[in-house]
Amino acid sequence: MNRRRLLVLSATLATLAAIAVAALVVWHQLGGPDEGPAARAPADAEAAGTAGFMPAAEIGGPFRLTDQHGQPFAPADLSTPYGLIYFGYTYCPDVCPTELQDMTLALDALEPALAGRVTPLFITVDPERDTVETVETYVAHFHPRMIGLTGELDRIRAVADDYRVYFAKTGDTDGPDYLVDHSSFYYLIDQEGELVRMFTPKAAPGDLAGALAETLRAAASE
Repeated sequence: MNRRRLLVLSATLATLAAIAVAALVVWHQLGGPDEGPAARAPADAEAAGTAGFMPAAEIGGPFRLTDQHGQPFAPADLSTPYGLIYFGYTYCPDVCPTELQDMTLALDALEPALAGRVTPLFITVDPERDTVETVETYVAHFHPRMIGLTGELDRIRAVADDYRVYFAKTGDTDGPDYLVDHSSFYYLIDQEGELVRMFTPKAAPGDLAGALAETLRAAASE
């Protein structure tokens, strides 16, 4: 096999591997093998083209972690009717800061009365490095009301499983400079930890704000 063909083959295999990882993340996020094809796609027909959607699979639930002040925190401790969760980690080089900033911009774009009904939440998927102090410093860069949450790895994994969040170390996993692959959506929950709606982080902040406003107004009218 000549060098040109070898390079083409290597590039093709790399692309297929990336597609496989992406498919695994979506599969894990929206449904597992025992829940049927419908569980692996949004329940509403418009989900693929909108910022917000409801998954067919059951996602979410109550949890108890530790906030950036070292205090226990559960959804029942929210001072607002709703929390908006993003899973990430403080050592994330670019994706997490961008998506947390988009969350902040979306909340800032809401009418004050609607924005005041939502508390932004950051849950780390890297508790080994994301101590209480680290999380406190990190969330201060984003929304002023953002609550950062960490905890023991088994607790973090339990919450991630409930929300179908995939995460795994990559790179030099035995050293201090590893990265963490993880899936990412925004999750609007109530004070019982029940999922109200999911939102894609790929949407523009204005679209996210519009979908949030629509959801909050609909909830208020029920």
